[in-house]
Amino acid sequence: MRDTEYQLLDGLALADLLARREVSAENLMACAIKLAQERAPALNALCYERFDESMDVARDWQPKGPFGAIPFLLKDSGLAHKRFPSSLGSRLLNDTSYTRNATLTERFEAAGLIPFARTTVPEFCMAPTTEAARNGGPTRNPWDLTRSSGGSSGGAAAAVAAGIVPLAHGSDGGGSIRIPAASCGVYGLKVSRGRIPMGPFRGEGWGGLATDGVLSRSVRDTAAALDAVAGYEPGAPYAAPQAPDSYLKLLSEAPRRLRIVMWRSAWNGIAVAPECVAAVERAAALCRELGHDVVDGAPPDIEYEAFVLAHANVLAGNIVLSVDTRLGLTRQSLRDDDLEPVLRQGYEYGKTLPAAQYIGSVNRFHAIGRILDTYMEGYDAILSPSLTQLPLKLGELSTAQGSFLDFRRKVSTYGTFSAAFNASGQPAASLPLVWTDAGLPVGVQIAGRYGREDIVLALSAQLETAQPWAGRIAVPRAI
Repeated sequence: MRDTEYQLLDGLALADLLARREVSAENLMACAIKLAQERAPALNALCYERFDESMDVARDWQPKGPFGAIPFLLKDSGLAHKRFPSSLGSRLLNDTSYTRNATLTERFEAAGLIPFARTTVPEFCMAPTTEAARNGGPTRNPWDLTRSSGGSSGGAAAAVAAGIVPLAHGSDGGGSIRIPAASCGVYGLKVSRGRIPMGPFRGEGWGGLATDGVLSRSVRDTAAALDAVAGYEPGAPYAAPQAPDSYLKLLSEAPRRLRIVMWRSAWNGIAVAPECVAAVERAAALCRELGHDVVDGAPPDIEYEAFVLAHANVLAGNIVLSVDTRLGLTRQSLRDDDLEPVLRQGYEYGKTLPAAQYIGSVNRFHAIGRILDTYMEGYDAILSPSLTQLPLKLGELSTAQGSFLDFRRKVSTYGTFSAAFNASGQPAASLPLVWTDAGLPVGVQIAGRYGREDIVLALSAQLETAQPWAGRIAVPRAI
């Protein structure tokens, strides 16, 4: 197989060729590595490359699971893998190594996904744009190298959009799968809280906000990956409602007629770009053509400013935990250049955060879950823009200067439609249905009720068929 053919196929199509012995795992890995060497440098999308070693792994790999033996990328988020160190985009945490794999890592590999590198992230995965100083420069959007690939799964989204891999690991604690998916024109699903395991090293991320998943170019790849890796892990603090026997099989069935509410406006009167409004209106029109009922609505009151502060509080507390754990292991004091300025300020803020305020912040998340669940009693899904603006120009949301709280407030006016669904634990996906005349993707978000990934995936697949996107591959040129 040539890399020109490889880049156009999704993971399940590659797995089918493997099953029919038309390609080998070594052949596929060679294609992925060639594309990575040609395209990733212009994007600054990869770190901890293990190309030669991963070729050896592929050569000896026995096909397994739904994907057989296809190349894969792990996010530099700290998901433990014995072959790949991690940094979380931080100079302080650089080259953190692991003596055992995370549960999810084991499940990815049992599904037939062979990692060969990690993908870049902002420091501590705490920004909607991937511009960590540790990475020596920003991770660029493959459709416009002057713009951000999104964050925190920015490297993953860029690599998938550029055809390096058909799907890649991502994680989402406030939009970190959906924001880069929207920015780079790929599909990104954040699953329900408790759907995907986070052990054995921790039970939850960021007070229950965070979860792992994948970014992909096809809905069916995401459904197949979810079938393979989802499921309760002994000792986990959360358990999502029971899943169907197979999300992938459900995609072949026409979903019932759905009642969908469309949001054109954001909380607190935050401005939404005309392109983003037009995209959600186009998606609503497609839903109506598919036979669904779509009504106009608006986000319910969740005391958005108080939620933004609660989100910031939980992130700051987690910065303190990460930094102090590392300093305790190295027996060193914090140096001036260990953290980027905004994250350093977040560390200092977190040090002063009262325990009662942290607990109150988590309680606010739970309250938002009740508000949104009550709001959705009459609906199957919410349709909204993924972002309030087109993908940001690089440097617009920098962590190089300013206060932590000011930075979080700025973030809240860009990823406005995403983080509330982390608080509520609901599934939500960004779909690349619409593109501007200049060739930029404009994401549309579908959110479902807690535990109803089946509806989100089925509606996503219907829209993918009605307005396909998988054939779009970005070939970045160095600037």
